[in-house]
Amino acid sequence: MSIHEAGIFWAREGAAFLDQRYSRRHEWRFDGGACVSASPSPHVVPLPWSDPGAIDPEEALVASVASCHMLWFLSIAARRGWLVDRYTDAADGLMALNERGRQAITLVTLRPEVQFAPGRQPSRSEIDAMHHEAHEACFIANSLKSDIRCEPVYA
Repeated sequence: MSIHEAGIFWAREGAAFLDQRYSRRHEWRFDGGACVSASPSPHVVPLPWSDPGAIDPEEALVASVASCHMLWFLSIAARRGWLVDRYTDAADGLMALNERGRQAITLVTLRPEVQFAPGRQPSRSEIDAMHHEAHEACFIANSLKSDIRCEPVYA
């Protein structure tokens, strides 16, 4: 068992508040020293009270799923002797009403594209099996109720 922490910092900085006219921009602060600008999506909170240049929680959730899957995939590939040169993913999350009628990320779709080093290449079925194993092992995927699909991209 382990504990993972993240700090959140927001300040009103003299803006109006009770009328809902305040910036929602804030910071995520992590134990390694990284600070990330965060804000609700402009699709959720209109400009100027949101910041489209900051990361929104929904994007962060999708990135967390994609990152966890990638980290497991790389570990599995290395264990099986496959030399990975590059891994990219164009993941997205669908915001829709869930079974209780509430807005939720109901589907995350991963589209990983893996480039292996020249030479011996794994078959598509071997790659699919590694993606399946990565999905089963992913802590984030195991923590969510949303459907998570993996649709590998093959060159």
